[in-house]
Amino acid sequence: MPVRSVIADAMWDRIEPLMPADPVRGRRWADRPRTPEAIAWKYRTNSPWRDLPGELGPFRTTHKRLVGWAADGTWERVLAAADAADDIDWTVSVDSAVVRAHQHAAGALNKGRRDAGEPVDHALGRSRGGLSIKVRLAADGRARPLAFTVTAGQAGDAPAFETVMDRIRVPCTRPGRPRTRPAVVLADRAYSSRAIRARLRRREIRAVIPQPFDQIGHRRRRGRRGGRPPAFDREAYKQRNTVERCINRLKQWHGPATRTDEPAIAYQAALHLAGIPIWTRR
Repeated sequence: MPVRSVIADAMWDRIEPLMPADPVRGRRWADRPRTPEAIAWKYRTNSPWRDLPGELGPFRTTHKRLVGWAADGTWERVLAAADAADDIDWTVSVDSAVVRAHQHAAGALNKGRRDAGEPVDHALGRSRGGLSIKVRLAADGRARPLAFTVTAGQAGDAPAFETVMDRIRVPCTRPGRPRTRPAVVLADRAYSSRAIRARLRRREIRAVIPQPFDQIGHRRRRGRRGGRPPAFDREAYKQRNTVERCINRLKQWHGPATRTDEPAIAYQAALHLAGIPIWTRR
């Protein structure tokens, strides 16, 4: 039975110019789209690597190229090229999602190998549901992903905010530096801290973040010394559902919905790959 293609022509047109060149030594690629197609098929279905259909190539070679391209930043560049568009809504929402880790991913805790960019803890931790990973992402106002990072499942949200924001780099369609500064940032109460608000204020980014009840009570108890409450646009905050919709779109691929990879950079590459069709569908 023929394998259903995952990478559409529009998606391949964006990927091809950014893929690494054919190797100088060794055998040439038999078919350049075959390896990205094999990787996309694996994460679309979340099948074991050994079940990769034979017509998509050897599974060991495919996995090796996936990790290599993740370590050298290829997948990040591919997603950045995908979102280089003039129709981006720069009302950016930031949030996180907990993803369960399969027992196949748990072996990473005992591995001594360190790929470039691989976290020391392999972004695996224990939360209430067991082994898990937390996906941090920023989405534009049309529910399309702009940046990703992954941490252990029990890690807090606020400490990862700066990392996510620093990874927003949208290349300009005209000559110039990539755009890294949204107009507005929407986030929930977990991101209400003085450090985050000060960082956004320094960069002249409007923050739409509600205050937790404990912060409100602490400010009121201090009276005048508590200062004024931070501005909060309740109407603009209604758009924060865009990041939730983006998470749901990413999890339509079975690979991002449940982590089965040992290296964290391989799982993060799956997120980048799943984000490309969201941009090509516009």
